Amino acid sequence: MEVVIGRIGKPHGIRGEVTVDVRSDEPDRRFNVRARLLTEAPRGSAFAHDTLTIRRARWHQSTLLVAFDEIPDRDAAEAARGVVLRATIPADETPEDPEEFYDHQLIGLAAYDVDGAHLGEVTGLVHGAQDLLQVRTPDGREALVPFVAALVPEVDLAGGRVVIADRPGLVTPFEDES
Repeated sequence: MEVVIGRIGKPHGIRGEVTVDVRSDEPDRRFNVRARLLTEAPRGSAFAHDTLTIRRARWHQSTLLVAFDEIPDRDAAEAARGVVLRATIPADETPEDPEEFYDHQLIGLAAYDVDGAHLGEVTGLVHGAQDLLQVRTPDGREALVPFVAALVPEVDLAGGRVVIADRPGLVTPFEDES
């Protein structure tokens, strides 16, 4: 299973070190020396590496700085700007925090309301300032539910379900839209 853990930012210094916009809640677990990361270059980029190997990672104030074996100098670091970094994780690995989940753990879970009525299935997540669960309803509509405890009070991985505190307009349509 692959998870996005960061995106390469601007170069730092002249020896190929880059800033990384961290997209992982566990950066110290993901950015280890000798770790090989999969890359996804932005459209139109001349960046030619499918993987990068971490030579060094360190925090400078609140910014993660990483040196990769394949990026020897500032010019190569500039060419890597915008590259998305992915880590391969075992399918059975779970986040260290029991209140956090990987996307692949949530996709496919059945969605129910607090009274036990079936609302649909989780088909994806939208990441941004607020993570959203994508839920496909039995009638084929797509709903986006903010992934916060007040609206998603229960995630039962073993039971294969999530509970959503549904209200009109969230997953079920308003009465006049039915």
